Amino acid sequence: MFRIKSFALLKGFLPCIFFVVVFAGCASAPTAPSQTQPEWVKGGVHARFNSVAYLSEMGRGNSRHAAERDALGRLVAIFGQSIHVDERMTELYWEVMGSGVAATWGERIDIEHYFERRADMDDLVGAEIGDFWEDDGGTIFALAVLNRARAVQIYSGRIRANQETINNLTNMPLSERNTFDGFARYQLAAILADMNFSYGEILTVIGAPQYARGLQHGGNFRRDAQEIRRTIPIGINVRNDRGGRIHDAFARVFSELGFMTTSNGSDVRYLLDVDISMRSGSNFSQFLGRYITLAHKTLRADLRDTRTEAVFLPFSFTESDSSTLNQRDAENRALLLVEQRINNEYRNLLSDHLSRLMPGR
Repeated sequence: MFRIKSFALLKGFLPCIFFVVVFAGCASAPTAPSQTQPEWVKGGVHARFNSVAYLSEMGRGNSRHAAERDALGRLVAIFGQSIHVDERMTELYWEVMGSGVAATWGERIDIEHYFERRADMDDLVGAEIGDFWEDDGGTIFALAVLNRARAVQIYSGRIRANQETINNLTNMPLSERNTFDGFARYQLAAILADMNFSYGEILTVIGAPQYARGLQHGGNFRRDAQEIRRTIPIGINVRNDRGGRIHDAFARVFSELGFMTTSNGSDVRYLLDVDISMRSGSNFSQFLGRYITLAHKTLRADLRDTRTEAVFLPFSFTESDSSTLNQRDAENRALLLVEQRINNEYRNLLSDHLSRLMPGR
């Protein structure tokens, strides 16, 4: 069963997420249990929550908590499996909305006003229990309701606000487009578009499909972001590089992530400035009965904007290895470890940085 998380940035989102919002004040307070079985428990229509104005589902359980959770789950199930948002994109969306980054590009959405955490309802957000009833055997019945008009108002407002932000993000001159900031702007537009697409699906189920027409899927903006990435050349300048091995290791990482690289760092917007230093020494091993040569290589790599001189992805470490042969063999062993760390650690660091890169003003 799909569930929706609250606004608070929560780790461990489920891969598929439904969005069901019922707002405080939309439904009347639940009435006290009565001895007469209500019509809505028998499968009839609730007097206050008719099907024209509300979506509703009944649940049952041996406690009020269990009955409410059952009712809320059944209400979510009305939406079927058509609303799907990637787990990582959803997490980034909540992170972006919580940080206020999106608000700098458009209308601010008052998240906390529209979403409330219902920890007692397994993190279902904003669900409204309109009524409940307990029979003589102790079984409790609960009615979960969704106010159609209010949900349409809020979700259509969200779509409008997100679309305004998308338009502002993607409206830029070419000189700004082919930069890391331009890349980030299209990535953020993709996240907002994904959420709008899901909001449109919700509105379609509620009975307002007109708000879903013309919405672009996030994949369109994500493809544009990848195209921008391919137009950003990265200069790589390595000091004390032996045979270009460190340069080649970094170049492979950038190439695998879709960037162009060049050894000329004088005319590029972004430069990876790398310095690698080495120190070595020999110690006599009583156990081996011979000298062992130790080599220590320290690497520092700063990816910076040559226009502002800002460093936005520092990377550094020291690797050591030893050899019973000679100093050159020890150095080669340490250099191999450096290459491996670049291929693994730096690639993951850069990939994660790019996925979370947010545009500035």
